Amino acid sequence: MSIPLLLSAAADAVPDTSTPLGWLRNTPTGLIILCVLSIALLLALIIWIKLEPFIALLLTGVTLALVAGISVYKLVGVAVPDPVSKPEDQITPSMSLLNTGFGGILGSIAVVIGLGTILGAIMERTGGADVLVERLLKRFGEKSAPIIMGVTGFLFGIPVFFDIGIFVLAPLVYVTARRGGKSLALYALPMVAGLSVTHAFLPPHPGPTALAGVFGVNLGWIIIMGLACGIPAFLASGIAWPLFIGRRIHTVVPPDFVQPVTEDEDHRAPVKVGAVAVTIVAPIALILLATGGTVLAGSGAVERGPWLEVVTLLGTPAIALTLSIFLAIVLLGRPRGISLADIAKFSGDALKPVGMILLVVGAGAFYGSVISATGIGKALSDTLHDLGLPIILTAFLISAILRIAQGGATAAIVITAGIIQPVVLAGNYSQPQLALIGIAISAGSIILSHVNDGGFWIIQRFFNMTVPQTLATWTVLETILSLVGFGMVSIIWLFV
Repeated sequence: MSIPLLLSAAADAVPDTSTPLGWLRNTPTGLIILCVLSIALLLALIIWIKLEPFIALLLTGVTLALVAGISVYKLVGVAVPDPVSKPEDQITPSMSLLNTGFGGILGSIAVVIGLGTILGAIMERTGGADVLVERLLKRFGEKSAPIIMGVTGFLFGIPVFFDIGIFVLAPLVYVTARRGGKSLALYALPMVAGLSVTHAFLPPHPGPTALAGVFGVNLGWIIIMGLACGIPAFLASGIAWPLFIGRRIHTVVPPDFVQPVTEDEDHRAPVKVGAVAVTIVAPIALILLATGGTVLAGSGAVERGPWLEVVTLLGTPAIALTLSIFLAIVLLGRPRGISLADIAKFSGDALKPVGMILLVVGAGAFYGSVISATGIGKALSDTLHDLGLPIILTAFLISAILRIAQGGATAAIVITAGIIQPVVLAGNYSQPQLALIGIAISAGSIILSHVNDGGFWIIQRFFNMTVPQTLATWTVLETILSLVGFGMVSIIWLFV
C-alpha cells in the first residue's frame, strides 16, 4: 500500500470530533453528556408528558441510539440480509439491539414473575393472611400487635405484590387497630414496611428478579443478600420507627373502612397456618438449597453427584415456584373449596397487570443495551474509576435520583441496572458482589417516597392520613428502609 493510502486509512480510523455531534459521539465526555441528556428526556416523558414508562424507555432508547450514531440496521435489523454487504447489513431483526435487548432479559424473568403472581393470587384468595394474623395474635397477645402486623406484611409480601398486599391486609389492620384502641398508624406502618422491603429486595418481585437477569447473578444470591440487608432495614423502619411515630401521630379507622364478613365466607373451612408457612417458605428454601449445593460443590467441600442435579432442578426458580403453586392448590385451595377452574380464573385476572411490568423491564433492558453499544458504558466505567466512587455508591445514588424524580421503584431499578450494566459486567465481580450491587440499586429505589409515587397515595387513603401525616410517617419510613438497607450493603461489601 502506498504512503498516501496509509495516511488516508489512518485518517479514516481517527474518530471525527470536529463537529458538535462528532464530539458527542466520539469523546468520553460527550458520551456521558449524551447519557445525561437521555435520562433527562426519559424523566420529561414520564413526569411531564405522562407517557407510560414502557413507551418512554423505548422512545428514549431509540433516540439515544440514533443520536449516538448506531446504524438503523444494527438497531432494528434488516428484513433481507445481504451476505456480500457490510456486517451491519447482515443483521436480522432477531439479532438487532431492539430484539436482543428485550428478549435477553424477559427470557430469564418472565416465567418467574408470572409464577410468583399466580402464587400470590392463590395466597390472597384463600385467606392465608387472616389465618396468619389470627394465630400470631393468639400466640403473642394484643400488645405485640404492631410487630405481628409487620411480620405478617413481611411474610405475606414475599409472594404478593405491594399494592395487592395492602388491599388484602388493610382490613386486618383496621380490625387490629380497633381492638387495640390506638392510632391506626401504629399498626399500619409495620405492615407496609414489611410489604415494601420484600417488594424491593426479594424475588419473585419484578425489580430484584430483573436485577438477577441484567447482571447474570444467581437468584439465590439475590435472596441471601436481600434478606441480609432487608431484615435489619425492616427492623429499623418497620418496628422501631412505627413504635416511635405511631404514638405521636394519631389516625383513626373510619366506620366504613371495616366491612362485615359475609355468611358464605364465615362458613368456609379456614386454611391451616402451617400450610400458609410451607407455601411461602418452600420456593425460597428450594432456591437457596440449589445455591448452597452449587457453592459447596464448587469449593470442593462436597463431591458432585446426582444429588446436585436434583437440587439444581428443584431449585431452579421456575420449578421451585411451580411446585409451590401445586402445594398452594392442595394445602390452601382445597380446604376452602376452591376449584381448579376458580384458580385458573383469578390467576388470569392477576396476570393482566403483569404484562405492563414485563414491558417496562424489557424496555429498560433495551435502553441498557443501547448504552452499552454506544460506548457510554465504557465512558462511565472510566469516569467512575477516575473519580474513585465505589460501584455500590454509584448504583445507590443513580437509583435514588431516579426514584425521587419519577416515583416508581421498579422503573428506578430497571433504568439504573441498564445504565450501569456495562460497568458492572466489565468489573469481574463475584456472584455475591453482583447481588450486593443489585441490592444497592434496590435500596436507592425506595428512598423518599412522595407525591409522585402511587404508593404514597395508596398509604394516604387506605390509612386515613393527611398529606403532611403521610410525609411524616410513610416517607420517613421508606427513607430509613433505604438508608439502613444501603448501610448493610456497605458493611457486607467489606467481607465479600
